[in-house]
Amino acid sequence: MQFQKHTQEILEQLNRVILGKDRQIRLLLTALLAGGHVLLEDVPGVGKTTLANALARTLSLSFGRIQFTPDTLPSDVTGIAVYRKNTGEFSYRPGPVMNQLVLADEINRTSPKTQASLLEAMAETQVSVDGSIYPLPKPFMVIATQNPIEFLGTCQLPEAQLDRFLMRLSLGYPDREYELLMAEQYLKKNVALEALPSLADAELILKMQEECASVFLHPELIAYIVSIVEATRTDPQLSLGASPRATLALVRASQAGAYVAGRNYVLPDDVQAVLYPVLCHRMIVSMEARMKKLTCERVLKEILFHISVPVLNKEALCGKTV
Repeated sequence: MQFQKHTQEILEQLNRVILGKDRQIRLLLTALLAGGHVLLEDVPGVGKTTLANALARTLSLSFGRIQFTPDTLPSDVTGIAVYRKNTGEFSYRPGPVMNQLVLADEINRTSPKTQASLLEAMAETQVSVDGSIYPLPKPFMVIATQNPIEFLGTCQLPEAQLDRFLMRLSLGYPDREYELLMAEQYLKKNVALEALPSLADAELILKMQEECASVFLHPELIAYIVSIVEATRTDPQLSLGASPRATLALVRASQAGAYVAGRNYVLPDDVQAVLYPVLCHRMIVSMEARMKKLTCERVLKEILFHISVPVLNKEALCGKTV
């Protein structure tokens, strides 16, 4: 893996910006290298926007921010066709979605129609404006944010759009020691987004994504993933299980997780590390289970307890013997 060494440098720089959130930052980079999108669901002020900005600057990716409000239109996302008087023709004026990293801030504050304008971009890496199709730049990633506490004036994301996100993450409040350090850095102005050095570029990220796709995943681990997804569809505590897209998402995320960890083969630990971020937002707890105050995380933990983890030696995991 020629370009794998860059992952550690990227992680170290991002961890200097967002303190004490190594796991979430690692998962965010994993999602990017897997070619997926991330939903950051958390209360205001914990660093969601800062993290997206820091990722774009560290990787030299073009950055577009969409601040969703109730009156945001689909054209505010995708762009519009503008009539040029001098030529007598229409030309495309790109919207903020035509960037490599797009921050969809407070995505649940806009109408379902505007939310849906991101669906084509996230699924097909293209947008359609007035009958013309425009490809999006590569790599392309959407980081959407939403506040899980405030519901007034919001529109819940439909399952179809939630399923387009590879992962759902939550940063949470920092531990006391990291919050003290954050305050000290703020007073000393030790960390400034504008001063972050570039550690990669779009070409390097694309090469790293190619290497991720070649990480070896043993057939027994694939069967393990499928067994977990199938179990979510038959569990009586769930009214909606994970889709086939979830199976593919787990495969991609497991490969990328192993790559970020510095390996060219997947361990069962890599699968388990991405299970909750990849699956929980794709499942719906039944009404009876909800009345018992069960969460998707709790139900998934019970499912995992009943599924055997494959026991493989290192040679098999590396693909030397299958």
